[in-house]
Amino acid sequence: MNYDIKITKVKKSKVSELDFNNIPLGRVFTDHMFICEYANGTWNNPRIEPLGLISMHPATMALHYGQAIFEGMKATLDINGNAMLFRPEKNAERLNFSADRIGMPSFPEKLFVEGLKKLVAIDHSWIPTQKSSALYLRPFMYADEACIGMRAATHYKFIIIASPAGPIYTKRIKLYAETQFVRAVKGGTGEAKVAGNYAAAIRPTETAKAKGYDQVLWLDPHEFKYIQEAGTMNIFFKINDEFITPSLDGAILNGISRLSTIELLRHKGYKVTERLISMDEISEASKNGSLQEAFGTGTAVGVAMIQEIEYKNKTIHISNDNPSGQMVLDTIVGLRAATIKDEFDWIVTV
Repeated sequence: MNYDIKITKVKKSKVSELDFNNIPLGRVFTDHMFICEYANGTWNNPRIEPLGLISMHPATMALHYGQAIFEGMKATLDINGNAMLFRPEKNAERLNFSADRIGMPSFPEKLFVEGLKKLVAIDHSWIPTQKSSALYLRPFMYADEACIGMRAATHYKFIIIASPAGPIYTKRIKLYAETQFVRAVKGGTGEAKVAGNYAAAIRPTETAKAKGYDQVLWLDPHEFKYIQEAGTMNIFFKINDEFITPSLDGAILNGISRLSTIELLRHKGYKVTERLISMDEISEASKNGSLQEAFGTGTAVGVAMIQEIEYKNKTIHISNDNPSGQMVLDTIVGLRAATIKDEFDWIVTV
């Protein structure tokens, strides 16, 4: 099905004002945005228009009851200058999973991908060419009905905005294992990409950063023992040549980068196990030398190499290098740049 997406372009682009070698994280946005509204049981009026402010009634339900979800994606350039998307259909599927979890209508997945492609095509000149940089894409949906009442809304907005982004981490990172606050519990919204999940993480994350750590490592809510995920990424450990990542238990986000990393490692012949993994196991593996490396995966961070974890006032040293993590990163970067053959059919050309 082809959608009639109305396009209104800016009279003059602001891209010339951006220093691509010094991109402020999350503060610069492209010229346009994609918008679509839900009313009377259907999505209506898909369009691309100049980026602008969104008017809201003070009783907008998303502000009061938290019906808001989002996705995170990147557009990159291949060696020929073509814009590329990485597995956008998976983000469309996950957006609808999140929507269902908090009582929102699903968004047409083909329109999701088509809207992304048209927006990226129009704002193609905003895609950075610098190494490890990309155009970060933020599709999001929220309840925009004006009503004070605890129920599912009947009106929603779906919007895509785009922001040029440089690399987040240029060095190995340190994690702080949180033993007071929790990110999510089984049966909650942790497996969905709900805005409120991140609101709950802000205070502990700021505390961890004040102590000199890069991100929080979230643990289970009962014993503060079993690993869930890190602040903006899923996590992998390599122990005795086996890769271990926490299994999806209803409290862990099903990351697209996580899924791709598992598939890539298995394709390369490595053993990958999804299971419970405790801080005690990681600590013991560090002591006896069987802990070979650890890294996090996520759209924003790419692959972040982990140097150490602080847990109950003790530092767990991970490793001094990350050959497997680097291989995953180099492969994904190569696929995005079309310097490596896409055997997985992951790349979508705009």
